[in-house]
Amino acid sequence: LFFEPTVLADVPADALIMREETFGPVAAIAAFDSEDEAITRANDTEYGLVAYVHSQDPRRIYRASRALCFGMVAVNRTKVTGAPIPFGGTKQSGIGREGSRLGLEAFTEIKYVCRDWA
Repeated sequence: LFFEPTVLADVPADALIMREETFGPVAAIAAFDSEDEAITRANDTEYGLVAYVHSQDPRRIYRASRALCFGMVAVNRTKVTGAPIPFGGTKQSGIGREGSRLGLEAFTEIKYVCRDWA
């Protein structure tokens, strides 16, 4: 099955594609009037795998990265995966992380042992 990459423009906020995770070559585009509106609309979903921020303003990048309720935020790029990356989302997009040291820790239980050698 092949689905050609598609860009959907002027997508209404209540459209299904704006509210659910889409694992395919589809980008839904919607205009917004303010940074706060964009963040509110992005967070208005039960999913939270990855968000993408494109800006040259370091303060805007910082604010958006902190405010977005997603497990990962990609800034000025599209790739977020790799061996050292703690991959995972929030909300209905996953619990915990996989990959990296953090991913291994999710499958372990830490035990502290204190011993005197006398």
